[in-house]
Amino acid sequence: MKKIKIGAVGLGRLGRKHAENIAFRIPNAELTAVCSLIQEEVDDVVRSWDIPYGYTDFNQMLKNKELDAIAISSSSTEHCKQIEAALDAEFHVFSEKPLGVNLEECKIAEKAVERHPDKVFFLGFMRRYDDSYAYAKKKIEEGAIGKPILIRCYGLDPVKAVKGAIAFAEKSGGLFLDMAIHDIDLARWYLGSEAKSIYAVGGCYAYEEFKKYNDADNGAALIQFKNGAIGMFYAGRTCAHGYHIETEIVGTEGSLRIGTIPEKNLVTVFNDNGVVRECVSGFLERFEKAYLNEMQEFVNCIVENRRPDVTVYDGTNSTIIAYACKESFENNKLVTLE
Repeated sequence: MKKIKIGAVGLGRLGRKHAENIAFRIPNAELTAVCSLIQEEVDDVVRSWDIPYGYTDFNQMLKNKELDAIAISSSSTEHCKQIEAALDAEFHVFSEKPLGVNLEECKIAEKAVERHPDKVFFLGFMRRYDDSYAYAKKKIEEGAIGKPILIRCYGLDPVKAVKGAIAFAEKSGGLFLDMAIHDIDLARWYLGSEAKSIYAVGGCYAYEEFKKYNDADNGAALIQFKNGAIGMFYAGRTCAHGYHIETEIVGTEGSLRIGTIPEKNLVTVFNDNGVVRECVSGFLERFEKAYLNEMQEFVNCIVENRRPDVTVYDGTNSTIIAYACKESFENNKLVTLE
């Protein structure tokens, strides 16, 4: 079996998980190179995992012709530039969300993908590859709840991770682009429609540090879609009980709920605290299998020479909506999209 040789850029929490999956969990892939601005991160992975090549310069990694593909998990502001550079260097490309932090960046990525129709481009909307979310899509397509008319999404990070969010805030694109982008993609996917109008509110209720970046620690958006469906989105960085991702799709003949209680596992603890169901601690735990599934699908698309279901245009359209949420929140006004 020919292995797809991949170079991974970005070795933070998620980048390292992607690199680990490529190195140890995907039989038809090989982690051949890693890249990070932090030399210690590169040295640690190269030494610990016996990786042939390590770089602190992304452009130098692109000169390595042993590679077949590039997996991008760098800062959000770097995604589109690196997507363009990697595709123009004739590599297949996987990129983490968001595609870009504004429309202009997304258009750069779109044009790069269009210039290279022979290359696989895969955008990391991993919830589509989570077993529960994929099953909900199947039930909708089967007509189990009639016509979907409303989606309600909670995306809450544990408060113990807030220091990391503050440190990343300058380059995150803001609460809606950083956190709600997955929910926005799911809404488009489940409802089969694009957004028409958006009104978003929020504030720095516990952490004033986000104000420096015109950002919030908690925010909500109400979206009307072009087919008349409704979207309700809540994103927060101060969840006391853990990492809480919850989605409800309401239809004309029923509803679906995913993750109503963010259970760690099937164990119930009975002790002097009462009856306790422990919660997942973060996104890497909750979506561990989804991250593996999406990277495996990226590699399979390369091997089988086929297109992924998620396209660069999904990234653009979700970014447009998330950026409109940001604009509405910052200016306290209704935003209408063409």
